[in-house]
Amino acid sequence: MTNLPPMTNTGFFRWLWRQLTSMKTALVLLFLLALASVPGSVYPQRGVDPIKVRNFITNSPTWGPILDRLGFFEVYSSPWFSAVYLLLFVSLIGCVIPRVGVHYRAMRSAPPPVPRILERFAGTRENIATASTEEVLSEVTETLRKAKWRVVAGPVESPTWVAAEKGYLRETGNLVFHLSLLFVLAAIAIGGLFGWKGNVIVREGSGFSNTVTQYDAWGGGRYTDAQALPPFSFTLDKFTVDFERGVAQRGAPRAFEAEMSYKVDPTAPIEHRLVEVNEPLVVSGAKVFLVGHGYAPLIKVTDETGKAVFEDAVPFLPQDGNGTATGVVKIPDSTPQLGIQALFLPTAALDEVLGPHSTFPGPDDPAVFMSAWKGDLGLNTGKPQSVYRLVTDNMTKIGLEQLKPGQSWTLPDGSGTVAFLGYKRWASFQIAYDPGKEIALIFAALAIIGLTMSLFIRRRRVWVKVVERDGVTVIQVAGIMRASTLEDKDIGALSEDLDLVEQALQAAGVARGITEEER
Repeated sequence: MTNLPPMTNTGFFRWLWRQLTSMKTALVLLFLLALASVPGSVYPQRGVDPIKVRNFITNSPTWGPILDRLGFFEVYSSPWFSAVYLLLFVSLIGCVIPRVGVHYRAMRSAPPPVPRILERFAGTRENIATASTEEVLSEVTETLRKAKWRVVAGPVESPTWVAAEKGYLRETGNLVFHLSLLFVLAAIAIGGLFGWKGNVIVREGSGFSNTVTQYDAWGGGRYTDAQALPPFSFTLDKFTVDFERGVAQRGAPRAFEAEMSYKVDPTAPIEHRLVEVNEPLVVSGAKVFLVGHGYAPLIKVTDETGKAVFEDAVPFLPQDGNGTATGVVKIPDSTPQLGIQALFLPTAALDEVLGPHSTFPGPDDPAVFMSAWKGDLGLNTGKPQSVYRLVTDNMTKIGLEQLKPGQSWTLPDGSGTVAFLGYKRWASFQIAYDPGKEIALIFAALAIIGLTMSLFIRRRRVWVKVVERDGVTVIQVAGIMRASTLEDKDIGALSEDLDLVEQALQAAGVARGITEEER
């Protein structure tokens, strides 16, 4: 065995670069990127619906925190997804950019000269010349140029052949496709670096102003200035929901409409807009998408003296398709502090098997099932708390009750009264600004065009050669299709090109077919 010399550092990095910039590596990385995107579709994402992420982690105490640490709830900003993304970007640059120069030189170069032996090509045609070689080649050249072929004749001093080539746009389309992928990746990177998005829950009659503190969840790119967000604001004037009441698809959503009034900046006039699913409000370059909805029961709590210590509509989080929602009311101003865990049912039902549950998402018979606690809410410990979770470690349960709208409950220990006054609706919005989306759209369209060109345009060559054989001038016509496989349709397409030349020569009277006797 021959001992190879040791590889230098320069040689190693050159080898590594060649491996990274090979088309095989690019395809593998593209597959890995698609595979890495799967968790983003399977698991809820914080940037889209932080409520679902919170519920998933709560309901899966073992796997939820593990998946959270691994970045499965923020897939597209995770280190492992970014690593695959950047490697693919570098690989495509190394693959595509050199090919652009090669293709440019190929388009400017002349078609290759005629092979020495044309008979070795399948489907070679022969005709008898009835005119001079110059007339034959002149007719061939004119015919092929009219058909948009690139033509060259040779040799220069005494031409006896014509070479023609067509289909350069096949490779052009291939390069456009890959270059467009690069720009799409760059556009996504621009959006990730300079864009931002957040989620917020807004109750009917309430408003929102575009500041970071107003968001329930917000995330911005590395170069996003959180203090320089567009100063727009909006108010959810009315939220309308309609559900199917037929038997077949009972409870299926049929319409979600948010009537909103908004201002581009504090000094701008108020404008109105109806926002629906897939029809966002566009303001100051940002899009306000309607992504969810729910109920906010209106709860009033009074102390033993009758003084109101709490009165507000509290958003509850939906738990199923029938509108069952859970929520928490915290009353830190009462003595002692009170906490209420509640279950809101838009169409309440109660049985021994399922317990309290909702049978329809519409508010046909709303009710609230609540449990009251007293003690220390734990708000002064310095540890952050979710507004949707009640920490009962230092609290005591004092009772359970079911309330209909307008009913009240006097707490058993005399701590006060809880009243269920009714409900409001809330809508959740995702607000996003992505400066790279237009660029991505343009180059995604170009990628489709380039892919179409590379699939349907065929690169092919045709040669016509005039030779003397036994005192007879013979015209040989041959061609080749540059394709991965010679399928029947490819051979048929090449035959059409050869027929074009042959028929043009015979129609011009400079050639005729060979008879059986002459063969």
